[in-house]
Amino acid sequence: MSFLARLFGAQKDDRDTVRELWHRVVAIAREKEWYRDCGVADTLAGRFDMITLVLSLVMLRMEHDEALIAPSARLTELFVEDMDGQLREQGVGDVVVGKHIGKLMGTLGGRLGAYRTGLSGGEDAMAEAVRRNVTLTSGTDPLLVAQRARAFAAGLALVPGFRVLAGEIGR
Repeated sequence: MSFLARLFGAQKDDRDTVRELWHRVVAIAREKEWYRDCGVADTLAGRFDMITLVLSLVMLRMEHDEALIAPSARLTELFVEDMDGQLREQGVGDVVVGKHIGKLMGTLGGRLGAYRTGLSGGEDAMAEAVRRNVTLTSGTDPLLVAQRARAFAAGLALVPGFRVLAGEIGR
């Protein structure tokens, strides 16, 4: 710890424990296969949809491990921090950023529920969740995204918790 950090009482950011995981979530959501092969629209909405899909699958995995429940809250905080920055970059002012973040958190919560139901309900249920929550290019079958998402979730279930925290997922 540096002298200034000790002097001013600066503390380590709790979110640092999941920062690598957050970066990995974003990297997975940006993989070109989602867009090129599965038909996700390569637009701002489509990219947001993929971040919330991958983040939801990771958070659902974290629910099943007692040691990962508290870190999942830190992961959510990084999502909020990132979205806040994106909104500000787009010119959204301080007065309404909070309102937009509230909507985004509501969206994430809804998608967590939809993907939880989709994963437990089988391929058709997941395809329906994707159809309702992912911006696809015209004529794309949501089953393509659903199958890849289910495969990702199945692989994620096999990853030990400490590796999930380290962002060693989806490789």
